[in-house]
Amino acid sequence: MSKINWLDTLGWGEDHTEELRYAGYSYLRQGKYDIALSFFKALILFKPENAYDLQTLGAIYIQLNRPAEAMKYFDRALQLEGNHAPTLLNVSKAFFMLNKKDEGLKLAHILKNEKDKYIANVAKALIMAHS
Repeated sequence: MSKINWLDTLGWGEDHTEELRYAGYSYLRQGKYDIALSFFKALILFKPENAYDLQTLGAIYIQLNRPAEAMKYFDRALQLEGNHAPTLLNVSKAFFMLNKKDEGLKLAHILKNEKDKYIANVAKALIMAHS
């Protein structure tokens, strides 16, 4: 049985998925993670190879204190985009939540040298909090 292409089935284009992403992101910014979760789950059904949506879905699971589920989406995002620093930072957070302190610290030590200052500063804060 072949996979259904939901975008074709619904007659949707890029503008429709962008509207879904924008709405989901709006709920995310409001801290309404359970609502945002539904939007990003739908988005990965429409475009399963979108690393941004996969990473965002993982980040929502982090906010919902569900790190094991988050890791599934981070793994998929990293398979698509390699060493994506925001995803790796969230992976580090998930490791700490899963009581995998050594893995979390190892990754945070790598990220503390990231050129993106936000990523570097959060990585340093994670190191200080978990050392």
